[in-house]
Amino acid sequence: MDGVMADTYAKFVTAYEKEFNRVLTQKDLLGKKVYDLDGANHLRDLMYEKGFFRDLQVMDNAPEVLEELYAQHEIFIVTTATEFRHSMRDKWDWMAEHFPFIHHSRMVFCGTKDIVYGDYLLDDKVSNLKVFKGEGLLFSALDNHYDTGFHRLNNWLEVREFFRAERQSEISLLG
Repeated sequence: MDGVMADTYAKFVTAYEKEFNRVLTQKDLLGKKVYDLDGANHLRDLMYEKGFFRDLQVMDNAPEVLEELYAQHEIFIVTTATEFRHSMRDKWDWMAEHFPFIHHSRMVFCGTKDIVYGDYLLDDKVSNLKVFKGEGLLFSALDNHYDTGFHRLNNWLEVREFFRAERQSEISLLG
């Protein structure tokens, strides 16, 4: 969810720029998390605050593409939520607002994603993809810019095309 459907990265950038009175460039951020920049480690603690996950921006095209895919595939939203006490309620409310078509039984709040089984996992963290038993799909983010080893999808329009192509190849094999 975070970094794929919800733009946590932008929220950290905003917090950094406000506190340090410095505009970050793409060069500053390639291959790094905002809170890994010198002097900014404490920004990671923002995730423990009530409301941090509630007002995140939605990634471009995520609602319409996900609704289309949800109608055609068995999709579960899996999010690491138990480390951050308030995130579970924030994420639940955020999902209800931005993705009301996703049934509560298809949302998984967990502490680690190594419990997840399925055909595909779309995630922005290589560490989650490495422990996944199916095919890992890396959703592009500035901090994973240099990561390799997984099929990379840069945005939700590419996600749509990937699954359209997968669906077509499955149909071709049946025909």
